[in-house]
Amino acid sequence: MHRRHFLAAGAALALPRRLSVSRFDRADLILHAGVVHTLDPANRLTSAIAIAGGNVLAVGTDREVRALADSRTEAIDLRGRTVIPGINDSHLHAGWWGLTRPPFSVDVGYPAVKSIADVARVVGEAAASRRPGEWIQGRGWDQPYFAEGRAPTREDLDRTTPDHPVMLTEFSGHATWVNSRALALAGITRETVPPQGGIIVKDERGEPTGVLFEGAAGLVRRVVPPASAADRDQALGIAIGWMLEHGITSYTEPGVDPGALAILAERARAGRLGIRATVLLGAGRSVAGVRETLERRQELAGVDPRWLRVTGVKFYADGIPTNNKTAWLHEPYLDGGTGAMVIAGGDDAERVRELHEMIRLAHQAGLQIGTHATGDRAIDAVVDGYLAAMAAHPRPDPRHYLIHADLVPRATLARMARHGIGANFNAAIKYLIADGQRASIGPERAAYEWPYRTALDAGVRVATGSDAPVTDGDWRQGLATCLLRKGKQSGTVSGPAQRIGLADALRTFTAAGAWQDHADGWKGTLEPDRTADLVVLDGPLAKLPPEEFVQLKVTHTMVNGRIGYRA
Repeated sequence: MHRRHFLAAGAALALPRRLSVSRFDRADLILHAGVVHTLDPANRLTSAIAIAGGNVLAVGTDREVRALADSRTEAIDLRGRTVIPGINDSHLHAGWWGLTRPPFSVDVGYPAVKSIADVARVVGEAAASRRPGEWIQGRGWDQPYFAEGRAPTREDLDRTTPDHPVMLTEFSGHATWVNSRALALAGITRETVPPQGGIIVKDERGEPTGVLFEGAAGLVRRVVPPASAADRDQALGIAIGWMLEHGITSYTEPGVDPGALAILAERARAGRLGIRATVLLGAGRSVAGVRETLERRQELAGVDPRWLRVTGVKFYADGIPTNNKTAWLHEPYLDGGTGAMVIAGGDDAERVRELHEMIRLAHQAGLQIGTHATGDRAIDAVVDGYLAAMAAHPRPDPRHYLIHADLVPRATLARMARHGIGANFNAAIKYLIADGQRASIGPERAAYEWPYRTALDAGVRVATGSDAPVTDGDWRQGLATCLLRKGKQSGTVSGPAQRIGLADALRTFTAAGAWQDHADGWKGTLEPDRTADLVVLDGPLAKLPPEEFVQLKVTHTMVNGRIGYRA
């Protein structure tokens, strides 16, 4: 990269009025001769940006910004490259993501495998190098991609791994495929009763097939040896390294347990985090779980909240509206059933009351709440709970939000906008599942799923999260999907009315995530006195067709004015 130093034009600077500048008077670093997307309220495009003290000093023309340099200022010639604010992945499971990558897990996702037979072969090869009885874990399988055109079974895995328990997590995280050895260790038989909202899939004889949906997978996970603290720290490091390499400077991790939080805090205190993390604690699926979380909650002593902050808790209301059919809907799936909530309770009314009390307790405790809700009926129940809690215990700007919110009704979006309730959408998941959704929920609901345009027009704050490792974490594909709405397999457009433009899409990946994190006053845009978290891309983003976004390479990732990654 071409570098040199600039000498200030004079001791006293008369800055042009159009130049936005902070309280500093000299730049530590200048990036010039590029295209800078500030994403400020006016959506200004400039050619240069100056950084001082870890913050944005100024944005403006090359000439204006160079006037802020002296002999000590470093400079990077962008040569036409693009600068955008650092990506704020507002829903990402970093700890889990790292554990799904080698050496901890086997890749059984498409296109690495294209059939059930491929999965069995890959798992068998992994078992050949393991001791008998050692668990084989993997993730990524997706039934619609299997050449056999059917659901997998335990027998498929038994043929190649009879002596090793196997647990393979579906790409979404909402289904698990295990072999007979794993079922036996978990004590799962035809008589086993799954937890509320969980499903143990059974064959025509009433025997478990080896596929488990939602909370039923926990029956197996509880007998899998947990990862050590050292392994979890290594896995987190793998995920953070990948994020920085791909331009992610902040992420929000939902459902964090005490062990994962301790690892994050230790890294933050030692200056080894390298990325900004916002955390929602896991709080179970019952009032008892919320009470337990509130009782054990404690402050993160010695941690800078701009690097690591706990803002609240995550709840689950339902599952997902794919062929799993576990999202809770007002109208049935095409082949029947409306799904169910995964909250504790004997019937729907009792489960809704339980959810509302969970929300009330967390809100009263001053916490932000992000709730996984994908079906329209579950979404309405969550929003009702938010509004009731906010009315009973008023406090300023709690910024509760829906996680996923696939099928959020139009009328509900209006209610959310009036009361400052956000939505966290997942464009990259739209790309993965769009082609198969017509068979699950029908063409109209499939086209509407993740209604970006309708939500933004209603005034809802919409942030985009990758939900990695449900997806590969590539925000560039998500950005393209916001503009195109095309499915991965067929390339067919799903819901053209929900397309949005580049500036709106970029905001969902940056400024809106900062708003969700209660950090929009200091990050998310490239404006004076905002933190210098930014990404340099090797091409002209605004001039490229969206299909080519994924080909853009990150040349620099900067966090707090320092280079966290350089190609």
